[in-house]
Amino acid sequence: MTVTPKEDGEVRKMKNKITDLNDHLFAELERLGDEELAGDDLQSEITRAKAIADVSGKIIDNAKLALEATKLQVEYGSRQKISLPEMLEMKSDAKRSV
Repeated sequence: MTVTPKEDGEVRKMKNKITDLNDHLFAELERLGDEELAGDDLQSEITRAKAIADVSGKIIDNAKLALEATKLQVEYGSRQKISLPEMLEMKSDAKRSV
């Protein structure tokens, strides 16, 4: 679980997963595809999409680093039980079949 400090110093636990990021990215793509969006509203949405893409890139880079660290633990035989970083786990309510 990711932790972030609040302004008052209290630590808040984040429950977001990569699947949540995927949902946000597709929601933004749908907003950009809105044919009724034009002018200043369209420009605002484009600016917002760029900001979301920038932050998303950082989140993805962080997830890649966490996954690489987990791979190294597995490769070099960590004695602890090894599991995927929480941010990479599927949502518990997600139903996917392979």
